[in-house]
Amino acid sequence: MAEGAVQRIEISAPPAVVFAVLADLPAYPEWITAMRSVVVTEETADGLPATANFEVDAMVKVISYELNYDCDAPNRMSWTAVPGDDITEMDGSYELKELDDGCTEVVYALKVDYSFPLPGFLRRQAEKQLVGNALRGLKKRVEEVQTG
Repeated sequence: MAEGAVQRIEISAPPAVVFAVLADLPAYPEWITAMRSVVVTEETADGLPATANFEVDAMVKVISYELNYDCDAPNRMSWTAVPGDDITEMDGSYELKELDDGCTEVVYALKVDYSFPLPGFLRRQAEKQLVGNALRGLKKRVEEVQTG
C-alpha cells in the first residue's frame, strides 16, 4: 500500500453541513478540479452513497474506479476501491470534528496504489495534489452552500 497523503482544513460550518456536501457525490465535478464524473450506483436506506463509479484526471492519465462507502453521518465518510484496471488499492476518509467555535476540522486521508507503473514521487505528488485540491474545493463549496 502506498504511503498516502493526509491534510486538514478548518471550515466555518457545522459538521452536518460539511457532511451533506461530501455525501452529494454527483456534485463533486463542480468543486473538485480533477474529477471528471461520479455516478452513484447504490445508496443506503437513508440515502447515503454505498457504491459509486468515478472518472478522475490523475495527472498522468484519466483513471476510472469504483468505491464502496461507509458513512457515519455527520462524523466520518470512508471508502475502499474495488480493484480494477487503473487502481489495485485505494483507501480514503474524511473525518469531521466539530470545534468549539462551531466550525469543523476536516481531515482527509488518501492512499492509492495504481495498476500501472508510476514512480513513487509522481504517485505522492498526485495524492498530495488531489487531497489539497479537494479540501480547498470543499471549503469553497460549503461556504457557497451557506451563503447561497
